[in-house]
Amino acid sequence: MLKKKEKYNVAIMGATGAVGTQFLWILEERGFPVDELRLLASERSKGKKLVFKGKEIPVQVLGKDSFGDIDIVLASAGGSRSREFLPAAVEAGCVCVDNSSAFRMDESVPLVVPEVNPGAIKSHRGIIANPNCSTIQMVLPLCAVNRLSPVKRVIVSTYQSVSGAGQQNILEMEAQVIRLSKKETHHGIGEHTVPSGMINRFPHQIAYNLIPQIDVFEENRYTKEEMKMVNETRKIMDIPGLAVSATCVRVPVYYAHSESVTLETEDKIDLDELRSALNEFPGIRLADDPAAMEYPMPIDAEGQDDVLVGRIREDLSSETGINMWVVADNLRKGAALNAIQIAEELIRG
Repeated sequence: MLKKKEKYNVAIMGATGAVGTQFLWILEERGFPVDELRLLASERSKGKKLVFKGKEIPVQVLGKDSFGDIDIVLASAGGSRSREFLPAAVEAGCVCVDNSSAFRMDESVPLVVPEVNPGAIKSHRGIIANPNCSTIQMVLPLCAVNRLSPVKRVIVSTYQSVSGAGQQNILEMEAQVIRLSKKETHHGIGEHTVPSGMINRFPHQIAYNLIPQIDVFEENRYTKEEMKMVNETRKIMDIPGLAVSATCVRVPVYYAHSESVTLETEDKIDLDELRSALNEFPGIRLADDPAAMEYPMPIDAEGQDDVLVGRIREDLSSETGINMWVVADNLRKGAALNAIQIAEELIRG
């Protein structure tokens, strides 16, 4: 368990990545009581310096001996690195909050969204898993609904920004837009191909397109990303038999993921009561005024901590169904912010 202190030594694994940068900003914004801050990354980042509270801090090469005297590790360096290095961090006495998928479904590792299941943190054995970005933003409104009437079924379609696939994928989209704007890829009406030599990290062109595949396909024809949403939602909500079906789509948006969520509850819920419950739920902000054309959009969520919820309405195909539109910044609440909120719960004891 974490020893109570006035200030804590914090290490960031993957400090130079998109989420690692957010860790730095959010730790400073929220006034997290940091004593020493240790920035860890791969050999490629050796010699780089990052700024925290106006001071330049050199990046160190990540190794199994990197965790001496560290209290809390915030990890976002990928699943393989988490599996390789976090056991060494735990052995050194650290508590690790891991943003990768490496330990999420491990029964001995709590999977936590602080507004939903903060009590799970107490069961940790040195590692606490941060859920997938698309799961995090969905379970907040699901939890608010579940308190009014048990949720029986969830169908979700996601519209996930390119930043969710990493900084290089933002550059890929930009490169494709530039090439396409010069009409270098027009070979006929409606025909677009990625030009020879262009970065091609996505399986298909992402500029001006949608790709209904995130991560690899599994035997059941769902992608790994879709099954993360199924299994992680059940674990966080502590409803093992919850019926969940997901379709995850990559869209040409820089930041923030959007989701169309349809759910069924045991009892019919009054919409005014639901809006009140959502409005009072920590971490949720309503944007739900059709007359004013007010509804959540990615540009509204970018850089924001709250999960935005709107387009709330009854599902015309189900007696107890509800439809809603949910948007959140995938790098903040979907990753770095949620991890730091977990760390804040840790130091509160």
